[in-house]
Amino acid sequence: MPGMKSIADIIPTGSIVPVCTIDDPDRAVPLACTLQDCGIHIIEITLRTERAFTAAENVLNECPDMCVGIGTITSAEQLQRAKETGAQFCVSPGITERLVHTAQQLKMPYLPGVSTVSEVMTARELRLNHLKFFPAEAAGGVKTLGIFRELFPDTLFCPTGGINEDNHADYLRMENVFCIGGSWPATRERIESADWDGIKKTIR
Repeated sequence: MPGMKSIADIIPTGSIVPVCTIDDPDRAVPLACTLQDCGIHIIEITLRTERAFTAAENVLNECPDMCVGIGTITSAEQLQRAKETGAQFCVSPGITERLVHTAQQLKMPYLPGVSTVSEVMTARELRLNHLKFFPAEAAGGVKTLGIFRELFPDTLFCPTGGINEDNHADYLRMENVFCIGGSWPATRERIESADWDGIKKTIR
């Protein structure tokens, strides 16, 4: 769609996107600053807490150099609110035609989730070639991605779900992986306890 940025425009190839669940919005800006201190300038804030949108607004207002995405989008109404909040991209655990069309209407860079061959085919019919692979480990991990590579050589994935310090390199080596997402760089527990040094140590 003319004038609309794509996910590829937003997320640099080879990126690790911290997927963050933030219970206290006051933790959002210190978290973003911690990530930026480690050279990470992108964050996905999940809608798994009641005040997630407030947390996103705080980062958008106080950290202009941070690219902020809203994750766990499951309805068109959430997409609309994410747009109003100022999010630069949105991520869903699954895919529906309504969500894809709403994102296109809003000109919102959008990364829907897939885990099966049929879902990838649906996404391709909707002219999407950058997709979230979720839940990555539970859906077969790198073996499934290898099959996707053979079937859909022009489709790229962002695996998320079950990715950690031990296996993330295996995913990044896949030819059809353009980035990965995970909570291990900044876990919910460390965010809640304001363990910024622990987060820095994990990332570095």
